[in-house]
Amino acid sequence: MSALIAEDEIVHEVELVWLEDISALDYVRQSLDRLPTRRGKPAYHRDGRMVGYALLGPKAKPSRSSGTFRRRVFWLLPHDRDTEPDGLYARGAPAEAVDVRTLAPGTKGHKTERSEGGPMSSAAARELQP
Repeated sequence: MSALIAEDEIVHEVELVWLEDISALDYVRQSLDRLPTRRGKPAYHRDGRMVGYALLGPKAKPSRSSGTFRRRVFWLLPHDRDTEPDGLYARGAPAEAVDVRTLAPGTKGHKTERSEGGPMSSAAARELQP
């Protein structure tokens, strides 16, 4: 969950890579995954789709026990607001979700009125269109 991600766990991030246009997304889910490398596109083993991931700099150290690196992965599930605007998350957002506009390397991001389905959300904007 994003609330469980501490800033000190992501200090070695140097770039966020987006796999699709994020401008229309109100939120993305984020998690810290154990991955074998600092860089490169990670394998994805969840339902839904991977939207992006973080790249780590050379100072990032692997876990002593597993040899893996903790990197953020950004993703969405099939029932999230971008594909089901009137569904489960028409209002509110999943616990691990953050407004994509608040994310940056080394910054965990946070929820906003938009990510919670407020007036500036993509779903609300669609309701205003004739």
